[in-house]
Amino acid sequence: MKLLFAGIFTILLTHTASSQNFKAELRKLNGQVEAAYKNRKLTANEYAKLKKERAMIELTIDKAMADDILTPDEKNKIHSKIVRSRKRLAKYKTNREIY
Repeated sequence: MKLLFAGIFTILLTHTASSQNFKAELRKLNGQVEAAYKNRKLTANEYAKLKKERAMIELTIDKAMADDILTPDEKNKIHSKIVRSRKRLAKYKTNREIY
């Protein structure tokens, strides 16, 4: 019985350690958005769009984590949203508008 419990505990630890940390990626992205806005690389409208997108990504993560199991489909959707937001930030930072 103890061996079975130890095996399950090890599997759970391995699973949580190997899963992607989307919240940390989102925090890092938010820091980049804040820094770009502070350095006047983004307009207020672009900043608002990115903040709204961040809120939607956070909502998607919370919905996916509601059952404490992230399926590969959920992981792919979250990852693609974060990548899309990163690309949008890069585009907004280099769009050559004068502020």
